[in-house]
Amino acid sequence: MKVGKLDWDDLKYIIDNSRGSIRDDVRIRSGIGEDCSVINFGEYECVVSTDPITGAEKNSGKLAVNINCNDIASCGVEPLGMLVTILAPEGSSLEDIKNVMQEIGEETKKLNVEILGGHTEITRAVNKMVISCSVIGKGIKDRAVATSGAQENDDVIVTKSLCLEGTSIVVNDYEDKIKNILTDEEIIEAKGYVNSLSVVKEGVIAGEFGVNSMHDITEGGVLGALWEVARASKLGFKVYKENMPISYITKKICKEYSIDPLRFISSGSMLITTKNGDKLLDILKSHDIEATIIGKIVKENGILVEEGIEKEVLPPQRDELFVLKERIV
Repeated sequence: MKVGKLDWDDLKYIIDNSRGSIRDDVRIRSGIGEDCSVINFGEYECVVSTDPITGAEKNSGKLAVNINCNDIASCGVEPLGMLVTILAPEGSSLEDIKNVMQEIGEETKKLNVEILGGHTEITRAVNKMVISCSVIGKGIKDRAVATSGAQENDDVIVTKSLCLEGTSIVVNDYEDKIKNILTDEEIIEAKGYVNSLSVVKEGVIAGEFGVNSMHDITEGGVLGALWEVARASKLGFKVYKENMPISYITKKICKEYSIDPLRFISSGSMLITTKNGDKLLDILKSHDIEATIIGKIVKENGILVEEGIEKEVLPPQRDELFVLKERIV
């Protein structure tokens, strides 16, 4: 099997055939595109999610905190606690683990998230450090937003710029090769993208505004996220490539290595669907969050319009980050 997430059909089969018991107190269940489960606790509900970091060498602690807290934020809920598991390969130093935990501690403080517990060990089962986190959030009953809630004619919004995570990983992990493509100033800017990966602020704002659906854009990029939202909601979408917010630095890297920025890992950008996109854009802007309407939710089919030509969007495959890594070495 190739490196990266399992493809949609295989993953769906595994989930459908190994879910365990079905409980009445679980209101929203995780699944394809539905990264969180929502559990009813009476007046309140608990939102839970989990994810590992495997594709980055540097800033793995920062990434681990943000991608997991972003999942909770995609339900419109503020994350409050995190469990951290670190599996380090034989030969790792105590300093390696301390550095990662320092990153995790600094990021969780920024987000007002408490580290509730976890597990740390040295093991021969891995050849590089693997960080896996589980996060919980607390919200008012029936208020959490589901990925599957998109409605026909919703505006489709993305926040900030796409590919912030992918660009940051590549520039931080392969600076010696990227310096032949980017200027020193561009490298500094791209390294700084790692500080813009949280979507907690916009997730909570959108949740309070009352949107129909949200999904943080991770592996598979914006097209993968769109496909998952549409599939979960049993609808389609029509979006425009010319509307996609992508930095000139990301475009230079993608052009050099012939990868598609629309399928490039994009933590730091939230996908939102709502009936009143313009009003939400104004609210986000008032909080210094840039956002762009890229298209609409439609009745069926996923369509990307590029230079006036409509192209069907296929199910997400492995992320372009893994393709780039094969080409950059």
